[in-house]
Amino acid sequence: MKDSPVPDMYSKIEEESTILGKIASKIPGFSGYMERSRRREADQILRQTIANRLEDTRLQLSNAQQDLSRDIIKAIDHAEPLGRADTRLMGLVGKIKDAPQGYAGFFDAVKVKEEDLARIYAFDESMLAYADQIAADIAAVEKAIMDDGDVGSAIHALDSTLREANNAFNSRQEIMSGVA
Repeated sequence: MKDSPVPDMYSKIEEESTILGKIASKIPGFSGYMERSRRREADQILRQTIANRLEDTRLQLSNAQQDLSRDIIKAIDHAEPLGRADTRLMGLVGKIKDAPQGYAGFFDAVKVKEEDLARIYAFDESMLAYADQIAADIAAVEKAIMDDGDVGSAIHALDSTLREANNAFNSRQEIMSGVA
């Protein structure tokens, strides 16, 4: 997984607080609410960004599948593992879109402790690095197809990254439920 420069969504939202928000934050108890609200907003923006990037890479994967279909022998050899990778990618996008937010309101079924909010946000930020790695792996699959390279190894690397990203995202739910 490679590092990528990631804008800190929480800091941006924090910086963009209005004068009214700064005044309201002086009300006892309201400051903590505003803090959690900003973290929730940052978490939602970040997860949507990750999901959008992964959906874009899924289109690239679809293009690779079309390119592969031009060679019937290769298409037959690699259809199943490439389809499996596509299914994993689609599942990851769904998990990210449908994941509970990094803050639970008063009446929400899942309560997130204040100290876990930063962990969840940092975890979601790390998913951007997975999105970048998945995009790089798909580019490697495309290159292997075009250059008549080792398509099987490129698909295996992509599938491995997708499994790792899915497993990592599953641990997010453990944080949300207080298990981790």
